[in-house]
Amino acid sequence: MTEIRLKKGKENAVRRGHPWVFSGAISKIMGEADDGDRVMVSDVHGKILGYGHYHDGSIAVRMFHLGKESPSASFWEETLREAYRKRQLLGLADNPNTDCYRLIHGEGDNMPGLIVDIYGKTAVLQCHSIGMHKEREELAQAIYKVVPNLDGVYDKSRETLPKHYAQETQNGFLVGEAPLEISVKENSCTFLVNPATGQKTGFFLDQRNNRNLLGQYCSGKTVLNTFCYSGGFSVYALKEGASKVVSVDISSKAMALTDKNIEANQPFAGEHQSVTADVLKYLSNKDEEEYDIVVVDPPAFAKSLRKKHNAVKGYKRLNALAFNKVKPGGMMFTFSCSQVIDPVLFENTIVAAALEAGRRAYVVHRLQQPPDHPTLLFHPEGSYLKGLVLIVD
Repeated sequence: MTEIRLKKGKENAVRRGHPWVFSGAISKIMGEADDGDRVMVSDVHGKILGYGHYHDGSIAVRMFHLGKESPSASFWEETLREAYRKRQLLGLADNPNTDCYRLIHGEGDNMPGLIVDIYGKTAVLQCHSIGMHKEREELAQAIYKVVPNLDGVYDKSRETLPKHYAQETQNGFLVGEAPLEISVKENSCTFLVNPATGQKTGFFLDQRNNRNLLGQYCSGKTVLNTFCYSGGFSVYALKEGASKVVSVDISSKAMALTDKNIEANQPFAGEHQSVTADVLKYLSNKDEEEYDIVVVDPPAFAKSLRKKHNAVKGYKRLNALAFNKVKPGGMMFTFSCSQVIDPVLFENTIVAAALEAGRRAYVVHRLQQPPDHPTLLFHPEGSYLKGLVLIVD
């Protein structure tokens, strides 16, 4: 196995548990390494630190195993069993009211570059690194063994892999087979998921707890849900007694899916309206009504540091417009899923938006990703979702 030898002192981060080895930390590469190959990482004296997947880039190695002993043949299965045990501890596995959850969250589950989501009897595997994709067959077999009663393991990695590599890959079932139109439960709400055609792995599982929190405030209220995608916040709002919900998204496919999810959860006492429109233009329309609660849950505005400045400007403009749609004494739920926008910068941006809109606001909740999207303590980069719930004067 190719050895990656680090410069003096650069082994400290690995020993502390950070799973990334940056290219600048490497002293020399002893042997040949192609993208995705398993490599052994050692300190300046050649003492083995652990094993990972190599990639010719800024993050040169993603560590999946620490220690001098090489990973055993059952390594992936053992790691998956530990992740499944944690989901049992969290009350997500074997839950009659929620049968969709994240089983593997990359570095947070000691499997950098890998996402595994469970939708009923289907597991969806998504690789964000070539190394994990090269392990996909063994991973799929291990998932099938670990998670009870699965019908199939579906690979949806083509969209998330480097383009030069992805063009040679295809999505599809690695083990078993199951219908790709899946009906799942989340806190007793019903959602339709299609891993093949949906965003991410098919659904935004990371907003589960925040959707539930929204529902607690919705009885008798009017709600505007922007960037609604499949209508998750809208379903919770209506199910908990909202008098009216307006769902807005620029995608006609998203609005069609929202309508299906609303129908799947009927009957509601409240009214629902679907609007296919650009959210910024919709919020800019001064003729539109104000709402008791406004939800702002946009896609990531920045996926790299170089786009950070423009992202902050975008979040400020969006939220300033959203503040103007909240009735005095109403609430706003606002989010960012951009990892490069940290919670302090996000909150400061919302402050600037409130000042621009001329509204006073009070923080009543600070929100984050749910516990099945864990952040490794030694890898703060794994924390990406942040949100604020505000009461707005």
